Amino acid sequence: MRRSIEDLRIFYGEPAGALARRLLARRLEDAWGEAANSDVLGLGYATPWLDAFVGARRVVAAMPGGQGVELWPPVGKNRTLLVDDRRLPFAAGSFDRILLVHALEEADDAPALMAEAVRALSPAGRIILVAAARGGLWARAETTPFGHGRPFTRGQLERLVRAAGLEPTAWSQTLYVPPWGPLLPLADGFEQIGKRIMPGAAGVILLEATRQAYARIRPGGAVATAPVMTPALQPQPANRSHREKLGEKLVGGDLAGTRERP
Repeated sequence: MRRSIEDLRIFYGEPAGALARRLLARRLEDAWGEAANSDVLGLGYATPWLDAFVGARRVVAAMPGGQGVELWPPVGKNRTLLVDDRRLPFAAGSFDRILLVHALEEADDAPALMAEAVRALSPAGRIILVAAARGGLWARAETTPFGHGRPFTRGQLERLVRAAGLEPTAWSQTLYVPPWGPLLPLADGFEQIGKRIMPGAAGVILLEATRQAYARIRPGGAVATAPVMTPALQPQPANRSHREKLGEKLVGGDLAGTRERP
């Protein structure tokens, strides 16, 4: 059973939620920047981060049944809708960027959800999965949304995206600070220390993926991958030597990705 929209809204209004929002926003800024000239879909509960994509042509928030839906943005035309996450109401190839947050952990059928997300992804599109880390303390804290449903390891996320016809290209972790109120002000210090000496303590994993080389969408929406002559891409560690630096230089463990150039 998914957390209700009211539970999620309350959590992100509290100190722990505000911290999670800030730290995840850093990683997404590193990866996609303002998502210039892109069509962006947030799936699950992604609205706390969608406002940052000010360069996007279009931003839509799709919230699964069982969770509920909220009005977003607070002013202006509503851009949210309630969906069946196993049958998204979008044409194939509709979005250049798809962000999944609080989507996989409580999904009834995670592979089916991924298949639908891939169907909606454009041929050159990029997708980021944000999921509770199996080894982190946040997955054990039922007072947070990360403490409900199924947490993931990096390997499990990689297998999930590959089964859907994508190839992992970058990954990162965050939320090293334990989800205890007195320690939250020390979060930045935990981030610096944790990624170096306690990588398994991160609360959240972010994995970015793209279509496999020469992948094509069948008319029915399924992904078929044509044979390629070069080895499959491997997840790239984030460090200062990544071949396509972001606007803000990354440090070891940060999500390695490239911004879309205008």
